[in-house]
Amino acid sequence: MPKSKSFTAWLKTQADQRSAIGDLARDVSADPDWPSRKGLPGQRDYLEECGAIPAAVDALERAWVQYEAYRAAQQDA
Repeated sequence: MPKSKSFTAWLKTQADQRSAIGDLARDVSADPDWPSRKGLPGQRDYLEECGAIPAAVDALERAWVQYEAYRAAQQDA
């Protein structure tokens, strides 16, 4: 079974998308302070502390749903 990527590594692979998740991925790729190991709660808090617009927080939450689907598919492979 292939090893799943971390959320941040997976998110960075979405940077070519022309969507809010793609925008988030590009922002995360350029942010040296992104809390990679904090999980969804820590990453949501980080965005809110940075003054991110609500759409960015929504994109993060949608990205997590897609990431969980990716991980489930990896486990079934």
